[in-house]
Formats: sequence, structure tokens, C-alpha cells
Amino acid sequence: MELWIFASVAAALFQTVRFMLQKVLSMDVLSTAGSTFARFAYAAPAAMLVTLAYLWVRDTPFPTLDGWFWFYAWVGGVSQILATVCVVALFRQRNFAVGITFKKTEVIQTAIVGVALFGAEVSLAGWGAILIGLIGVLLLSRTPGLDQGVWSSLTSRATGLGLTSGFFFAFSGTSYRAASLQIDSEDAVLRAAVTLTCVTASQFVAMALWLRWREPGQLSAVWRARKVAVWVGLTSMAGSMGWFTAFTLQTAAYVQAVGQIELIFSLMASVLFFKEKTTPRELIGIGFLALSILAFILVI
Repeated sequence: MELWIFASVAAALFQTVRFMLQKVLSMDVLSTAGSTFARFAYAAPAAMLVTLAYLWVRDTPFPTLDGWFWFYAWVGGVSQILATVCVVALFRQRNFAVGITFKKTEVIQTAIVGVALFGAEVSLAGWGAILIGLIGVLLLSRTPGLDQGVWSSLTSRATGLGLTSGFFFAFSGTSYRAASLQIDSEDAVLRAAVTLTCVTASQFVAMALWLRWREPGQLSAVWRARKVAVWVGLTSMAGSMGWFTAFTLQTAAYVQAVGQIELIFSLMASVLFFKEKTTPRELIGIGFLALSILAFILVI
């Protein structure tokens, strides 16, 4: 197996485990914001240690970071915080697999935003893939057990949280890439590691201040939950490094295509770990969205 494929599969697995842990924390231990903060609280020091060790091994000084780097990094960091909050909140509304599937719409939403704001072109096959994705969203938007019309389903809290999370994840990914390109270095791993360190450190500070102001009890709760929360941070960092490594070795389209295995991991976690029931309608919806995302990636 080529290294980029291994890195992509490992990143998807680590990301699934991280969201599993966040779902557990949000349901039983922490608030939605507290569970989100746990990711950055324990990922920031780990990312910093890994980056410093890499710089030491390569005998390379810490790069100079300009204002544009920090602008893109902070925009991406805030977007990722909002996206994670939406996903964790969605876990309270729907099962784990549906939540992760909604999140994966980031690939399609990135293209739609590009067309709307930047005049990007999408082929006829690309629009066909987007249409398939819309069918998947329509199927997933209806909450099991509730008699909802199409409009009520599409405007439900769960659908809104899911699509919003995908939008913000797409926005954060674009911003992170822009930030890393501001670093004057040919070493892609160094750029990725430095960007990850600066972003997670900023997110840690920002969310700590927010929780101190709005939910002061959550800071101590995150510390008390450290036996589980520390793994949220470590799996988050490992997943991020996996994605960055894969992107340095292979084109983004192929990496994202392999990354769709996350949908399988999430479905397994939903059924085997959380003992959640997935309706036939949800399975069909997950299938349509998976097909849509994979097809769109391969035709762009």
C-alpha cells in the first residue's frame, strides 16, 4: 500500500474516533462548547511538541509569519470551531453516521461556494454529482418517527446544523491552505505542522476565554474529563497530520476520494459502538451522498 493511501485511511479512522469521543463527552459529561474545547485544549500542546521536535531534527528555525498568515489562520480557526460545534450539537439530534455524512457535504459545498463567489466552473458531470448529493440530503433531512413535509425536513434544526458544519469545514480547509502557502518554505510538512500548531494554540486561547465568560464551569469539567478528553486532542492531531501528509504526496482529489472511507467507519461506529438504529431511508441517503461526493471528486 502506498504511503499516501495509508495516511488517508489512518486520518479518516483517527477523525472518526475523535468524533466518537466528542459525542460521548457531549452526551454525558460536557456541554457542546466544552466538548469542542476539549479537542483544542489537548491537541495544542501535542501539536507544539511534534512541530518543535520536527524543527529540531531538521535543524530548521521557526519560520517568520506575516500578517496574512495570521489572518487566514484565524479565519480558518474560527470556522473550524463553529463547524465542530455544529457537528457535536448534531449528535444530540441524529445518530452518529448521519451526523458525519452531513459533515462530508463540505466537498460539494466548497464547489458551490466557488461558483457563487469566485465564478469557478463546474462540468456537467459535476452538476450531476451535486444533484445526486441533493437527493441524499433530502433523504437524510427527514427525522425518523416524525411526519414531516419536504420543506419542514430541509429547514429542521438537524439539517441546518449538518449543512452548516459542512460549509464551515469547507471554509476552514480553504483558509488553512491559504495560511500554509504564506510560509516561506519548500518543506510542505513544515508548513503544515507550523500552521496546525499556530491554529490550535489560537483556538485553545479563544475558546478558553469564551468558556470563562459564558460557561466558566466547563473549563474545570474539561480537566476532570481529561482521561477521555486527552484522546480527543491526540486523535485530532494525528488525524490532521495524516491528512496533511497525504496531501503532500498525492493530489487532493485522490486523497479526498480515499477519505470517503470515513463514512464506512462512522456507520460501523454508529451500529457497533453506540448501538444506534439506522433506518433504510437513512442508509439510502448515506449511499446517495457517498456516491455524489466520490463522483464529484473524480470528475473535478
